[in-house]
Amino acid sequence: MCGITGFVDFNCDSSADLLQAMTRTMQHRGPDGEGLFFRQHDSFQIGLGHRRLSIIDLSTNADQPMSYDGLHVVFNGEIYNYAELRNELILLGHQFKTHSDTEVILHSWKEWGNASIHRWIGMFAIVLYDEQTNEIIVIRDRAGVKPLYYYHSDGLFAFASELKAIVLHTGFKKEINKNSVASFLQYGYVSAPHSIYNNTFKLAPGYLLKLNLSTRKVCIEQYWNVYDYYNKPKLNISLEDAITATEPILQKAFKYRMVADVPVGIFLSGGYDSTCVTALLQKESTEKLKTFTIGTIENKLDEAPFAKQIATHLNTDHTEYYCTAKEALEIIPVLQHYYDEPFADSSAIPTMLVSRLARETVTVALSADAGDEVFAGYNRYDYIARYGKKIASIPRPIRRLTVSAMKTISSEKLPVLNKMQNFHSRYNKLRNLLNNPSTTELMNNLTQAFTSSEIGQLFSQPILPLSTQHRVMEIDSESDPLAYMMAIDYETYLVDDILQKVDRATMAASLEGREPFLDHHIIEWAAQLPSELKYYKGDKKHIIKQIVHRYVPQQIMDRPKMGFGIPVEKWLRNDLREVVEDYLSEQKLRKHGLFNIAEVRKILTQFYNGRTEKHLQIWYLLMFQMWYEMWF
Repeated sequence: MCGITGFVDFNCDSSADLLQAMTRTMQHRGPDGEGLFFRQHDSFQIGLGHRRLSIIDLSTNADQPMSYDGLHVVFNGEIYNYAELRNELILLGHQFKTHSDTEVILHSWKEWGNASIHRWIGMFAIVLYDEQTNEIIVIRDRAGVKPLYYYHSDGLFAFASELKAIVLHTGFKKEINKNSVASFLQYGYVSAPHSIYNNTFKLAPGYLLKLNLSTRKVCIEQYWNVYDYYNKPKLNISLEDAITATEPILQKAFKYRMVADVPVGIFLSGGYDSTCVTALLQKESTEKLKTFTIGTIENKLDEAPFAKQIATHLNTDHTEYYCTAKEALEIIPVLQHYYDEPFADSSAIPTMLVSRLARETVTVALSADAGDEVFAGYNRYDYIARYGKKIASIPRPIRRLTVSAMKTISSEKLPVLNKMQNFHSRYNKLRNLLNNPSTTELMNNLTQAFTSSEIGQLFSQPILPLSTQHRVMEIDSESDPLAYMMAIDYETYLVDDILQKVDRATMAASLEGREPFLDHHIIEWAAQLPSELKYYKGDKKHIIKQIVHRYVPQQIMDRPKMGFGIPVEKWLRNDLREVVEDYLSEQKLRKHGLFNIAEVRKILTQFYNGRTEKHLQIWYLLMFQMWYEMWF
């Protein structure tokens, strides 16, 4: 795990010193070493910078940037099957100087070119400079575990694992993309391929980019697409056979994530996904796995005691830490530094805390994300199964009359009901669904903090919706609504929220985070399983649960999903009230002029007068304002 950055400057206004400064903004990603490659050509300059966190081949021979036969590379991530590929390449005549996966990337690219990507099992953001073809090649892994930003404008192409490195380049123009701000306020993150700045992008998962240094043309192509697997005919398989066939696929993927020359641990939350990873790995290990849990002494809905119970049952070397509200609140001011662009998932706070805890004894930690997206675990999937078809079955004339009446009668005017928690939000969402009962609209209602109409009222200027995977047409949304929602979540929420959260939180502690459920073989298999097996008779994530029950008694596991509770609403009313009033004051809102100040103050007033559902909108606004103050 590392941090990479660099540039191609056709204006020739860069320098080795600038490259070093960009690289050092990410020292937290790689505290074990620094490497630079800078070359001046007649018509351009190339810089490749690397910060190293040593995981495989700890010797200095494996330092980056690394070169071989006119190829130069900087690489963030891991190729887990590098040893097999190395042996295959040796049989083809290749000779190696290290035991690193970085050198395997160079040799496999030289041998197979683009086709080598399909041989790699891992997480990766790779930038290659090929002297022979005179091009830059940028590659991001299939699921988007590793981040890769790039800026392309006015003769400058710059890239980095984190935006802070690109922003430091003297040729970078720091201009906010207001449409990206709107996207953030709807979802809590800026959706790929966009970023918060103009002319700055995230390379989407499963894509590679090539920059021709002679013509200056950029070509972006997709080499892997999750929708291809969802669109395949579903397997004709029984539930029992599906469970039996799934376990060895998981086992192999999980085992690969243990490949390292440093200590490895597991984040054990107490839920099914992390228990699945721990159970399958511990059953094959002769040594106790190291597991880590963060709890809170002020939250009765804490899964930490259950995680300890599971760790005891599986006989792991378990470490737990109970933090105070003060410790959690102290994380908030540093979020904006490590996340670079506005980010609103409050679970980043416990993720940073558990990363710090793990880093005291290990250098790599497995995080069991994506089980929900791959095997149907989110509560919102209940809604599509239980209510989607029912709402759509209401005759259209009746729906139209009801919508018309609801538009006339404000939720504020309904006695008794208007005092109920979240009633106003649910009232408006029901109206939207009756007007358009499609799966896409249901998805929007379940995932957006601000609706499109609310965004229109909030912003002082017209907003255009971004083209993102939220509006994809590559998969049928109506024939299998559950598969549609899982596929969209895999390409949006998973990439830009969950994976971004884990990458920045672990790297802030100089810890490598790995994602066992994101081996591409798992989703390629699971996407072809019938949805009714994953969501079996109303039981979410049924296949994973049945596998876990082979190793952990069901009575230990069967309980409502809780997690580490972040009391955002309580904080906004009490501990953070002065902070909210400061950052959402008229004075600070006028600095960028993006929002209708009266609308922001209205949301605040509604919240403090009892509209508790408004807390999420306030939290998103607060996160944006804190980000803006730090970076502008």
